[in-house]
Amino acid sequence: MAPAEVIIIDLVYIDGELGMVKLTADGVLEAIEYGEPSRYWTVKKDVLGFVVEGKYIRIKTVVEREEGICCGEFGGDYSRRDFVFEPFSEDARNRFCFRLRRYLDSLGRPKRLLVFVNPFGGKKSAVKIFEKEVKPLFEDADIHLDVQETKYQLHAKEMVRSMDVSKYDGIVCVSGNGVLVEVVNGLLQRADWQTVFKLPIGIIPAGTGNGMIKSLLDPVGLPCCANSATISIIRGHKRSLDVATISQGTTKFFSVLMLAWGLVADIDIESEKFRWMGSARMDFYAIQRIICLRQYNGRVLFLPAPGFDSYGQPTSYRLYKEPPVNDKAFGYQGPDTKLEDLEWREIKGPFVSVWLHNVPWGAENNLVAPAAKFSDGFLDLIVLKSCPKLALLSLMTQINEGTHVESPYVAYLKVKAFALEPGALVGEPDKEGIIDADGEVLARGRRSYKCEQIALMSYDKLQITVDQGLATLFSPEY
Repeated sequence: MAPAEVIIIDLVYIDGELGMVKLTADGVLEAIEYGEPSRYWTVKKDVLGFVVEGKYIRIKTVVEREEGICCGEFGGDYSRRDFVFEPFSEDARNRFCFRLRRYLDSLGRPKRLLVFVNPFGGKKSAVKIFEKEVKPLFEDADIHLDVQETKYQLHAKEMVRSMDVSKYDGIVCVSGNGVLVEVVNGLLQRADWQTVFKLPIGIIPAGTGNGMIKSLLDPVGLPCCANSATISIIRGHKRSLDVATISQGTTKFFSVLMLAWGLVADIDIESEKFRWMGSARMDFYAIQRIICLRQYNGRVLFLPAPGFDSYGQPTSYRLYKEPPVNDKAFGYQGPDTKLEDLEWREIKGPFVSVWLHNVPWGAENNLVAPAAKFSDGFLDLIVLKSCPKLALLSLMTQINEGTHVESPYVAYLKVKAFALEPGALVGEPDKEGIIDADGEVLARGRRSYKCEQIALMSYDKLQITVDQGLATLFSPEY
C-alpha cells in the first residue's frame, strides 16, 4: 500500500530538542524525536483540538486507558494527555494550525451545542458531572455551549418546542433518560419538526435511568460514564434510532425507550415512595411485589416481525386513524403505515408483566431486550403471563445479564405494531394498574398508586406504531 499523502511536515522543537511533526492525508499525526520512537495519533479518534500558547502549539489528545474502569460518578476509558511543540517561526506555526484546523473541520464534528442539564435527576449530581467532567472536554474540543439548567419537569420540552435551534449542531442531555424523552417530544410537536428533528441528540449519563446511553456505549466496550459519552459526542459519529408513536385517540406520546404494564411498571413507579433508599429501592420493592404478586386481565395485539408469527393466536385489528391534518401546523402525526390488512395476532391475559423495548438496556444494570436494535423498525416485546414466585425471583435477577428472555415463562419476540387493552387486577375488578412509558406514568387506572394525579392518557386501549430511524443520536463509531 502506498504511503498516505503528507499534508504538512515541519522541523520543530519538542521539549527543547530538535524534532519533526508530520500530518498525513489519512489523519495520522506523527511526532519524530531524535533517539526516541515515533509517537502517533489518529486525529479522528485521538485529537480533541489544539490551542496556540505563545510560541507553542498544544495538541489536546485523549488516550485509551489499558483498563478502563468507571469508578463512582467520574471516570471512563479515556484520559487526557497533551502534546506540546514549538515551530521554528510564526509562519510555520500559522501554516500548521491552518492545515490541522482544516482537517478537523472536515470530520463533521459539532461546533455549537445546546446543552440541557437536569439538576434534579438521580443523585442530583448532574451539575457537578457537567462542570468537572463534561465541560472541560467540550472546551478542549473548541465547541461552543449554550447551557440551560432545567427548572421543573417538562421544562426542556417547553424550551425546544419554541426556541430557535437552527444555530446548533446538536442537542445534549446531561441527565438520565427523562430529558432525552422531553427533547424528542418537544421537537416532534413543532411545525418545522421535519427540519429540526434532523439535529443529532447526545446523552451524558447523570440520572437514575441511563438505558439509552448504556445501549450506545456497551457494544464498543465503553463504560456508561460521562467521560466516554462526551468524547463520543465530540467525535461527531451518529446513528439512527426508531421512534414509537403511542396513540390513544388524538393524544400522542413519542417513545424512544420502553413501555411497561404490570409488574415492571408497578415496581418502576410505586417504588418512588422508597426514593430515600437510592438505587436499592427497585430491588427492595421488586421483592415486595413478587411476594404479593399481582396479575392483570387484558389483551395484547401485535403485528409480528418476520419469523415471530408463531406467537399468540390470529386475530383482526384496525389501527385507529384520525382525520388527516397538516403536520406543518400540528407537528409530527406518527408513521404513515398501512398495517390493517396484515396478519395480526393476540395474547390474552391474565398477565404478570408486559414490556416493550426499543433498545437493549433499560438501565445501566438491566439488559432487558438483548436482541433489540436501534433502527430495525421493530420493538422487542417481553410477555410474562404466569410464573411461580421463586422462579420469578430468579428470573428478575437474570435481567442483569439478559438471560431472562430464555426462560420458558417468557415470550420474547419482535413486533412492528402493538396494541394494549389493559384490564383490572385479577380478583379485584375495581382496581387497575399503571402504564409506564420511558420511565414516566402514561396512564393510571382506578385505585392505582397516586391515581388522583392526572396522566396524559386514560387507562384504556392504546396502540403503538414504529417509524424506522426517525431520530438521530450522537454515538460511538461501530
